[in-house]
Amino acid sequence: MIDRTIGATAAEAVLSAHASRCESRSSRHRDRAGRSPKRNCRMSQSSQTRRGGVANAKRRRFVARASLCTACLLASPYAAYAADGDPRAASGARAAHDVVVDTTIASPNQDSRVRTLVLHYTAQTLARSVALLTDPMRPVSAHYLVPDAADEGKRFRVFALVPESNRAWHAGVSYWQGERLLNASSIGVEIVNSGFPDADEDAPLMRRRWSPFPDAQMAVVGRLAADIVARHAIPPQKVVGHSDIAPGRKLDPGPLFPWRTLYEQYGVGAWPDAIAVEYYRAYRPFRGDIAELQAKLLAYGYDTPQTGVLDTRTTNVIAAFQMHFRPARYDGVPDVETVAILDALLDKYIERDKRPARGEEAATRERNDRTPAPEAAGAKPLV
Repeated sequence: MIDRTIGATAAEAVLSAHASRCESRSSRHRDRAGRSPKRNCRMSQSSQTRRGGVANAKRRRFVARASLCTACLLASPYAAYAADGDPRAASGARAAHDVVVDTTIASPNQDSRVRTLVLHYTAQTLARSVALLTDPMRPVSAHYLVPDAADEGKRFRVFALVPESNRAWHAGVSYWQGERLLNASSIGVEIVNSGFPDADEDAPLMRRRWSPFPDAQMAVVGRLAADIVARHAIPPQKVVGHSDIAPGRKLDPGPLFPWRTLYEQYGVGAWPDAIAVEYYRAYRPFRGDIAELQAKLLAYGYDTPQTGVLDTRTTNVIAAFQMHFRPARYDGVPDVETVAILDALLDKYIERDKRPARGEEAATRERNDRTPAPEAAGAKPLV
């Protein structure tokens, strides 16, 4: 704020300067009036004097008011932004203030921007994978790259290619649990694995020769994934493969990726309970309702059409689900085992109405009355 004394002094100086200029202008006007052309000679000298006096009086009052307004503006804080653009140029009393960002107070109302962990295989060697993921001419990258073996020093060197705070270009056109284009909200981990030979490109999924993942490599993937999931509070059902978020378009990390090992040994990802699978397989089996199956796949997270028809898109989604949760068979054909696994996952991870479908409530109650519970039946673990 500018001091009042300084403001008053500035106003007086401006008024004095304007008064001098106004007096100079009035003198010039009087000189011109004395040299008026002949057409004004008809006016009497007294008339000219009266009119000139009135005009000069009005002019002086106007100039005085304008000068006062100008002085007030110049004396105001806005005058600090003078012609040279320096906020401190107009007044030595206006000092700059340092800005300090105080981080000692934090709100608990926050969470991570990262909501999904996506696992891939590179389908390339380590050297080729590094070259592709760092090539500025190719719009593809990942946050982490896990080699297929340890280096000569017997250490697994995991490459952090993109900071987790930045967006890596790994997911592409994708969908999971109502969210599209997952690059902005996910962390991508590329795992060096050859996938399958190029010669198998056109073969059915079940006939392709997939490459396994070494145990040592999976130990690194498990520890890395567990750390990411813990730091960002990623729920189990949001740890997915590229094939889950882009079914039909992508197949990685493939049917040999050990999702069950990741779940059991590292606590990462989702996996159904064997007892629940046995229950649904025995007492509420799939009866061929494609519309109901599509609705369940969508509820779990897959981008599934709701057509009631077993079309190509639905088959691709089923195959992606089977590669993740039923790797013994991943041909895209729905069956009792596949849907029982899906029902068990929905019960475990997704809140939904668990009541039987309309028309089945009485029959289900009757079956439960005469059939032992799954625990008593000695349900077998998944194969």
